[in-house]
Amino acid sequence: MAEAFVEERQLLKTLRWYDGFVICLANPGFLLGSLGWSVVDMGGWGAMMIWGITAAIVFPVTVIYSELAAMFPNKSGGVSIYANEGWRKYTTLIGPVATFGYWIGWSVVLSFLGLFTGYIVQAAWFPHEPYGTYAFGGAKIDNGYFSTGSVHIGLQHLIAIGLIVAVWAFNILGTRIAVSFNYLAGALLMIPLFCFTLLPFLNGDFHSSNLTYKLNDPHLAWGGLQLALVWIWIMIWSTAPEAAATFAPEYKDTIRDTRKALLSSAAFILVINTLVPVALTGGVGAKKVEAFDYIGALNSLVGKGATNFFVVVICASFILSMNTATADGSRALYGISKDGLTIKELGRLNRFNVPGYAMTLDMTINILFVLFVGNLFGILVASNIGYVLANMFAIGAFILLRKDRPDWPRPIKLPSYWVPIAGVLFAAFALFSIVGIGWFQIAGGGAVYGGTKEKIIGFCVLAISLVLFLFRRIVQDKERPHWREEVPTMPDEAPAPRGHAAAASPGVGRSDQEDGLSGSAGGVGDARAGEGFSARRPRRAR
Repeated sequence: MAEAFVEERQLLKTLRWYDGFVICLANPGFLLGSLGWSVVDMGGWGAMMIWGITAAIVFPVTVIYSELAAMFPNKSGGVSIYANEGWRKYTTLIGPVATFGYWIGWSVVLSFLGLFTGYIVQAAWFPHEPYGTYAFGGAKIDNGYFSTGSVHIGLQHLIAIGLIVAVWAFNILGTRIAVSFNYLAGALLMIPLFCFTLLPFLNGDFHSSNLTYKLNDPHLAWGGLQLALVWIWIMIWSTAPEAAATFAPEYKDTIRDTRKALLSSAAFILVINTLVPVALTGGVGAKKVEAFDYIGALNSLVGKGATNFFVVVICASFILSMNTATADGSRALYGISKDGLTIKELGRLNRFNVPGYAMTLDMTINILFVLFVGNLFGILVASNIGYVLANMFAIGAFILLRKDRPDWPRPIKLPSYWVPIAGVLFAAFALFSIVGIGWFQIAGGGAVYGGTKEKIIGFCVLAISLVLFLFRRIVQDKERPHWREEVPTMPDEAPAPRGHAAAASPGVGRSDQEDGLSGSAGGVGDARAGEGFSARRPRRAR
């Protein structure tokens, strides 16, 4: 019988665990992006306590993800893939919702930190140019260069757009280039992190009188617990190092590198998120932190002779975070498209073996955010609705996979007591979501995080994910959608046929054939899980 070969691009295995750690150096940038409002609401002591508690909660979640990543070493997408694998036996709707929720949580980093960087650069070097709309609250500073109707565009917006395009270019040319930039930016990041964590104690600038605790304010609902829970919900976005798991198929030693990257990143974030709020606020005072005046803070701690250098290192840390956001979010879309849960176009790799279509979608949406959205703090919490839910579903997937696939190979298998721990974490994330979504408008002094409109935006993103899921199944795959799927109990086991669709089941049958449940390239049953992928692997067709 004649045979043809169809070339299929694969993600390249070029990374080691320390590359994953460097990728997660994005998180301190996320901390700085929200620190000011947390100090406004809770004071320095309160911010330190809640940032630290959030990082401590996320640490065991990261441990759980290490087992899940090892179960599916060749699946790209991280948290969203785990959620889909665990829940698809019960409903196929969790996968697309978790994916778009996780993706949008990372995607808005581009516009949020792009504008933050633009504002810092303009204030330091081009203060007399038009500012337009102030993105952190939506107030009009001046008329800008022009208006899009909802936003007055100033220099800060143009800088943000330029950075978004630049980060897209870093990533579109391949993983190695993007990670190399992260090494450079990560090295620069160590300078402000040293100044914000240790220097105030070493040079005598730290004064406990600069720190307050506001969560005991008698006017706060639930004795301050409501505000604390809202902030934990917001901070999860800034704290979780799960991005390291998204790159699992690209590590040279998938099992060991993924585990080391996750745990080292989680430990680093726990230390930084606990130290920065108390050291920085105690060293320079609450007013500078509340104003997000990090350049002024560095000038106070070190002296004003190096202001321009401080602008560079702070901006580099934010661009590092933007770089990671592009790489991580695009792989979530790529992975779930390969599993047949969103449009096919997002499941394609470009000639540099990265998800170029998904990265371009990221870039386009964030440029639109910059041009047409006046308050990016509001968009940030709107995106957090889906992001926290995605993590909740992934934690639940750990429990379901232990029950439904007990014999599935687990190169990293946690002791059985981690199942009830996961149950407690699942309930905690559900509580954070209920309180956070219900009352996030009280954060930031009740002035910057929006309200009903932002909640509608957040749930609309999740609704769009379901529309694209149905489009993929009905229009692109020409199948009748089904709401549950039979799943294999072992990697090399094909699930039972589902009626007329057995040859190309809309869920497991098709996806698992593509992803390797019968031993083909790129799937969970790939016998060569620990071997390197070539840039292209031939797929035999008859």
